[in-house]
Order: sequence, then structure tokens, then C-alpha cells
Amino acid sequence: MLIAAQTKTQDYWYEIADRIAERIAASAAEHDRDKSFVTENYDLLREAGLIGAAVPVELGGDGLDYRALCGIVRRLGKSCGSTALAFSMHCHQVAAAAWRWQHLQAPTDGLLRRVAAENLLLVSSGGSDWLQGGGTATKVEGGFLINARKVFSSGCQAGDLLMTSAVYDDPEAGPSVLHFGLPFKAEGVTILDTWDTMGMRGTGSHDVEIKDVFLADAAVSGRRPQGKWHPLFHIISMIAFPLIYSAYLGVAEGARDAAIETARRKPANAGLVALTGEMQNAFWTAETALNAMIATAQSAAPGPETTSAVMTGRTVAGRAAIRTVELAMEVAGGGAFYKGSVIERAFRDVQGARFHPLQKPAQRELSGRVALGLDIDG
Repeated sequence: MLIAAQTKTQDYWYEIADRIAERIAASAAEHDRDKSFVTENYDLLREAGLIGAAVPVELGGDGLDYRALCGIVRRLGKSCGSTALAFSMHCHQVAAAAWRWQHLQAPTDGLLRRVAAENLLLVSSGGSDWLQGGGTATKVEGGFLINARKVFSSGCQAGDLLMTSAVYDDPEAGPSVLHFGLPFKAEGVTILDTWDTMGMRGTGSHDVEIKDVFLADAAVSGRRPQGKWHPLFHIISMIAFPLIYSAYLGVAEGARDAAIETARRKPANAGLVALTGEMQNAFWTAETALNAMIATAQSAAPGPETTSAVMTGRTVAGRAAIRTVELAMEVAGGGAFYKGSVIERAFRDVQGARFHPLQKPAQRELSGRVALGLDIDG
């Protein structure tokens, strides 16, 4: 029975997420062991209506609240970090497009309508490109020829559109990054089997090769100077990173809960109690930092100060999530060291929090420049 969009409360969506989380927990170890993509988990997300849930109601979606979207990613992360992280990459593309449509009247409505109507899955290459962009766009009649290799394309095996960019050496404006979406079915777009990593092994974050793919002028959704902060990237930073780090908080939460369950079966002693308290401190720090990031995304205007605040949260939340899982291993004891332990997998998965932009040195430089009133482009 379909439920009208306006009656789908946060509790409704959380109940859906919890049911999915319960189902995907059983296969998480298998995907981790085999480095296999979480295909069937994406089927569950599609069936539940979560692919297009964050699309505004006016455009055919459910208008899912941003905080609730982060909460869904977190719930999935407790059971399967790979599913949560890969899904967060789709979610932030949808949420950013929705924000731009709602606040800037940007022409993203066509994409959002397709996401809602077709269960269209978006795959981001933004983390690997960031401000510099990657690949080349060569001008030809009516458009560009795109050549690139995009790494960390999470969810690409289930993806419909690769949301990416390439650099055009504009004779007037200088090196310019062009933004666009490419169908995975397009001739010249190839997924390369490259994802064999320590953790987050089920995300399917393979390299995607783009070879002599024609991009029409009209398909370019935006352009910006290479290597410079642009208003678009302040929006992306504000919207994307609370969602991405919701996945890592979920991983940490799952490890913490497993450790507490194990510890309760042990005789209590001062050392165990203190370790558990320290783990709680680390988790509180991660959760509090993430909540601040989400609140900023919900209420702030994009710009250098907002980006600095969110990226500070990204550093603090990520570091605290990693520390939570480290302590979960100590609280649980030697059993957490075995392959097949939920905590052992979480320990490897949570390490991914280190590698998303802005990594700590770049974040500190940005935040320092903002605090001192300096140009953030150096």
C-alpha cells in the first residue's frame, strides 16, 4: 500500500531504514570478504522509495527532511558501512540539487524529476576531483570530447548517471572545470575493476574510464575556474559532508553497541568500566560534531565560514568515530581481533573517514585562513 508523501513522517522513514538495516546486516560480512558490491541492498533501497525520497514533493519526490536523510544513512551504517557510504554519495547529489532548486532557482528540476520518476541513481566523482577537477575536455563542434579516469566512484555498479567534471583549457578564461552528468550506458564509459581495499570493500568504488565521450554544449551544467573555491563548492561542502560522515558515525555506533553487548557478559572491573566510559566520550564527540554539521547545513548560508565550520566538524567527527571503534576493540577484547567480528570490520571501514576532502592539513589551513580573514584561495 502506497503512503501519500505528506503522511510519510520521519518515524516512517526511520522504521523503513531500520528494517533495511536488519536485513543487510546478515550479508555485510560476505560482501566485505568477497569485496563484492552490495547490489541486493540497493534493490531494497529502490523498493523502499529511498532513491528519490529527498526530491521535493513538487518535483515528484517525498520531500524527505535533510536531518532525516542523514539519520537514515546513519542507521544503515550501523549494519553495513559500505551500503551507507555508497548511498550517501547519491544522497548528497540529490540533496545539493534540491537545495539549489529551492534556494537559487537553479535549473536542476529536470534531473530531480528523473531521479524521482525513474529511481535514477547518481554516482559522484567529486571527492577525487575536488577543486582541481580531473580529465580533459577538448572542444569540438557542438560540444566537447571528454577523456578521464575517475577514482572512488562509489556505487558505480548500480549507477545510472556519473556526476563528474573535466578541465577545459579555455583560451579566454583559462583552465576551467566543466560539470556534467554522463550515462553509464554511454559508449566510452567503462567501469574498471580496481576496488580492493582495507575497508568499505562493498561500496564498489571502482575507477571509471571515460574515453572520447562526446558531451554536448547544452549538457554542461556548470563551469568554474580550476583550483579556486566557487559558490558551487561551498554548497557541496555544506550539504555533502554531514551525509557522508553520518555513514561513519553509524559504523562507530554499530561497533560501540557490539562492544557494550560483549562487555556486559564480562565481570565488571575498574579497567573495563573506564575503557567503556572513554569509548562513550569518543562517541559523544563524534555524534555532537555531526549534529553541529547537520544543523549548519539546515540553517546556514553557503560560504567560506560555513565551509570552515562543516569541514571542522568533518575532522572532529571523523577522528572521534575512528577513536570510538579503536576503543570498542579494547572494550570487547580479543574476540574483536578475529576476522568475522563486527568490530573488526568496523575498525577497517571507519578508516575511510580519513580520506575524504578536506583532509586535516587542508582543513586546518582553510579554517585558519577564514579565522584570520585571509583569502581562502591563497
